[in-house]
Amino acid sequence: MSSLAAIGLGIQRSDRWILRDVSLELCPGIVLAVVGPNGSGKSTLLRSMAGLWRATEGRVVLDERNVRDLRRIEIAKKITYVPQEIRLEFDFSVREIVLMGRYAHRGRFERETREDLRVTDEALVRADVMHVADRPVTGLSGGERQRVLIARSLATRAPILLLDEPTANLDVDHSLDVLELCRSLADDGHAVAIATHDLNAVQRFADRVALIDAGRLISVGTRETVLTAGNLERAFRVRSEALVGSDGTPLLLFYRKTKL
Repeated sequence: MSSLAAIGLGIQRSDRWILRDVSLELCPGIVLAVVGPNGSGKSTLLRSMAGLWRATEGRVVLDERNVRDLRRIEIAKKITYVPQEIRLEFDFSVREIVLMGRYAHRGRFERETREDLRVTDEALVRADVMHVADRPVTGLSGGERQRVLIARSLATRAPILLLDEPTANLDVDHSLDVLELCRSLADDGHAVAIATHDLNAVQRFADRVALIDAGRLISVGTRETVLTAGNLERAFRVRSEALVGSDGTPLLLFYRKTKL
């Protein structure tokens, strides 16, 4: 399996630093949750680690090689990135969209193979969209489209998955499906990173947490060492209380800070 790391990563756009001096590692078998307020740099970090945004300073390293030195097709075989939103304006069927995840495994003009079709069906089932496989993607709900994009990422068979707010458009039931899928993929040996606002989902499904605020990495480590009352107050400007659910899962309860 593959590993991915950001080393002193900085991203600058229009004379403004979006990320600065971020270092962290994503390893096989791990779900890494990237958390922080809106505009903190979570999405930028995932795009950069996917090789979609070029580092202004520092580097992103995939299996000990700088992603800047790799061809796009080499990256695509190792890393798949699922954005929070994507415009799907053409009447491709769901199966056709998911089959697009196999492009890195075929020549430019080669037809899909039996293996491509088998892997596509497997991804459709695992993301729970097989029942809409022959429907046009433009006719789906936002939550269904999100699961189709996750299925397409699974079809790549890439060992590293980067997902930006994968549950943002999903109801509670399907959110749990996606998070449990991410957990099972990590348990199978994948390296999974999720940018999310749902800190209680982080408590339940993540192994490690990276807390970002204003483009800076405040803390990275286990849930217990990162999601402390002090760190959460610093990043989110709220007070928090740690509780325990009936199944033993840690939970967080939030309060507004008292105004003086």
